Parts: sequence; C-alpha cells; structure tokens
Amino acid sequence: MIPPPDRKYSRSHIWAFPVSDGKIRVGLTHVPGKFLGDAVSVELPYRETEVAAGEPIGLVGSSLTVFEIVSPLTGTVADANSGAEIVPRKVTRDPYAEGWLLEIWPSDLGEMDSLLSADDYEKYSEEG
Repeated sequence: MIPPPDRKYSRSHIWAFPVSDGKIRVGLTHVPGKFLGDAVSVELPYRETEVAAGEPIGLVGSSLTVFEIVSPLTGTVADANSGAEIVPRKVTRDPYAEGWLLEIWPSDLGEMDSLLSADDYEKYSEEG
C-alpha cells in the first residue's frame, strides 16, 4: 500500500490530514497494520482532551500485540472515531478512510510542516 500524497506523516506511523474548521484528522498508517493484523481493540482519548506532539494518546490492540498511538500534533481532541472503537479492524483494514482515529484542533498549524511528505514517509518506512 502506498501512503496517500494528500497527507503528512509522523515517524511514529501516524498520518495527519486537514479536514474542516481548522481540524486535523489523524490515523494509523498501513505500516503498523502489517504486523498487527486485524485490530481487536482501540482506545482513544475523549473529546476536549489536551494532547501533545510526540506523546502517547491511545492504543490499538490485536491478538498479537499492542501499538501505542503517538500524537503527531499538539492541540485538543475535537472528535474520536467511534466507528473505529466499535469495529476496530477498520483501523488496520482501511487506515486512510473509515479507520481514521481522531480529529484534533491544533494549537500550532506550523507543526504540520515538521511532518513527512508521503514520499519521505515511504522512504522512511522502507528503511526501518
């Protein structure tokens, strides 16, 4: 799977995509799904939770392991994808669409500039 070019990516395998009203939608990339297999649980922060770039904000679990979700941005949680919590396998089967995790109101949109382009993320994920 190739990462969509319309997003930015963190080295912790999280994508970020501007949606509406200044919010940034975030989700797991396809890379963790390779070793997780089907997700069986998703734990996300509540709305209005303050999050910080580089800090853990949730978990995606499978029958094999647990993956820690690390926030790509600092801000406030605007929304969590309840569909991903109800049907966790969406997170690994459809990571760039129905499997999105959160929407964040960023404190500083400039943090998006520190994230990787799709091409750079693809090179990074192939190295590791």
